[in-house]
Amino acid sequence: MSDVAPREHSNDIPNVVAPPPLIFGIPLLLGLLANHWWPQALLPRPWPAVVGLILVSISVLFLMPALRAFKRARTNPKPWKPTTALVRNGPYRVTRNPMYVGFASLYLGVTLWANTAWPLVALPAVLVVTDMLVIRREERYLSRKFGDEYAEYARRVRRWL
Repeated sequence: MSDVAPREHSNDIPNVVAPPPLIFGIPLLLGLLANHWWPQALLPRPWPAVVGLILVSISVLFLMPALRAFKRARTNPKPWKPTTALVRNGPYRVTRNPMYVGFASLYLGVTLWANTAWPLVALPAVLVVTDMLVIRREERYLSRKFGDEYAEYARRVRRWL
C-alpha cells in the first residue's frame, strides 16, 4: 500500500490536497535553496541559531506525543487514510492540530537556525494552504464521522493554539 495521498475521492477520508509534511517541506527546502544562491540573513548570529534550535525542540514536543497518541488510539495519523478513533488526549487536549503546530514550529526553527529570510516569504501561504486545504477538510470529515462527539471537542479545544 502506498503512503502517497490518493487522487480518488472517498467518503471515509478527508481528501486533503497533499501530505502536510510536503506542504511544509517543499517551500522550506526551496527557501533554503534560494538562500544558497541569493543569501539573505535575518539577524546577526548567534541568536537566530539559538532561537531556531529552541523552536525545533518545541516542534518535537508537539510531533512525538501527537504520533504516540495516534498509536495508543490504534488509528492512522496520515490524513489521506481513514481514521478509526477521535484522538483527544496528549497534545490534542491543547490544540486540535498539534502536528501542524509542530510542523510550523519546525519550519520556523529551521529558517532561523539557517538564518535566512527566504522561507519566511512562503510561510503565510503554507499556513493558509494547510488551514484551508487540509485542516478544514479534516474537520468536515471528523464532523461527519464522529458527529456530536467531534463538535463538543471542537468547541472545547482551539484549532491552533
